Amino acid sequence: MLDNEFLQKLSHQLSGLMPMAEAIRADLRTKIEQQLRASFARLDLLSRTEFDAQAQALQRAQNRVQQLEQMLAALDARLAELETRSGSKH
Repeated sequence: MLDNEFLQKLSHQLSGLMPMAEAIRADLRTKIEQQLRASFARLDLLSRTEFDAQAQALQRAQNRVQQLEQMLAALDARLAELETRSGSKH
């Protein structure tokens, strides 16, 4: 069996390492976060806000293209009608 004094010493040593382990963990987390930020910055990614703004701009552009297509179709129909009328007079 292990003697009680040995267990007490081991317990004391391990508990003394806990603050050091916390400091190492915090330092490691900070370094990982810095590395991730640097990696993401090199990827030239958009933030969610920027993405949403671009999506809204694209939606507005798509709506405008649809309006212009409808106007063009109406003008084509009107031109065809005028050409038909003009052709029937001659």
